[in-house]
Amino acid sequence: MTIEDDIAFFERIPSFALLGRPALRILAIGAENRQLQRGEVLFQAGDGADCGYIVQDGALALKEDTLEDTSQEVIVGSGALLGELALLIDTVRPATARAIEPSSVIRVSRSLFLKMLEGFPDAARRLRDHIAVRAEQTAREMSGVRENLGHRQGG
Repeated sequence: MTIEDDIAFFERIPSFALLGRPALRILAIGAENRQLQRGEVLFQAGDGADCGYIVQDGALALKEDTLEDTSQEVIVGSGALLGELALLIDTVRPATARAIEPSSVIRVSRSLFLKMLEGFPDAARRLRDHIAVRAEQTAREMSGVRENLGHRQGG
């Protein structure tokens, strides 16, 4: 794939699309491609996270590491962004990601992402606003869940 192909692919990722082509060009130039074989683990739950991965081709299964074997696998495919929070802050992987078929991912390091934001303050503002809207939406959803639980317990 060419740099232009990578930029076009990044534009299909909602959190990346709002950054703009010049910022995405920086990410496309600095990102690393990685091939995974079927069954290969990309990362383990609990690992330190210093990057995000975008699934380019193939599919990965995500599974939380729990004491009981009750957690469900979530299957993600092309265009999925794994580790979005890791692009911004120091965190750990909440789940293990394993390729369920031959797959390719694009690795974007936190250091590259933060340097890009420094160079493109308008992109950083758009990303901040996007995150704020999502956080507000999540808070509303959690409030709704609390209300539903309260009605069930009280009724």
